[in-house]
Amino acid sequence: MEIINLSEQNTILNKFVSELRDIHIQKDSMRFRRNIERIGEVMAYEISKRLEYTPLETQTPLGTSVTNVPTDAIVIGTILRAGLAFHHGFINCFDNAENAFVSAYRKYRENHESFHIHIEYIASPKVEGKVLILTDPMLATGGSMDLSYQAILTKGQPKHIHIATIIASQQAIDYCAKNFPQAKTTIWAAAIDPELDSHAYIVPGLGDAGDLAYGEKDS
Repeated sequence: MEIINLSEQNTILNKFVSELRDIHIQKDSMRFRRNIERIGEVMAYEISKRLEYTPLETQTPLGTSVTNVPTDAIVIGTILRAGLAFHHGFINCFDNAENAFVSAYRKYRENHESFHIHIEYIASPKVEGKVLILTDPMLATGGSMDLSYQAILTKGQPKHIHIATIIASQQAIDYCAKNFPQAKTTIWAAAIDPELDSHAYIVPGLGDAGDLAYGEKDS
């Protein structure tokens, strides 16, 4: 399994991540969503380098041009709700992709520290033989990603799985590396943070991405 930490490269992506973390800039929810979307666009571009390509002949007003274009069928699967803006970044690039959505959430026990992860809803096309891109801006424990993947597997076996996240904990990276198919999974992270706090939030992280993007929810 390949694990790619894009923060190890000096690119404009790092600026977008820095703004997402900044407690002053993240007060602007529109900019917060747009930065998530832009990171999705950058990641889609990076993932596109791993697809299969074939030559395509195109007629121009003055002749013909041959260009290599991707041939893989793609399904973008996103965990709601913070993932919505991230998803849009991917379909801005993979505009012919099919789309899957999974509703996964934490249900805390009475101690407000331990929790179960619940899957309530899934809408997905067939994924058999297709490239599946699973997106979630924050990969804290890896549990939601794993359960979402298991739910999507009811629609078939994908050709390859790309896990795409903005900020992951090292614990989640280790969890996904252990629980996803080794030979056909690639993990992409814009940043990998070292730890989780007692509530399983990523440290230093950026806070609750869903609330910052779409407003606080009634607990």
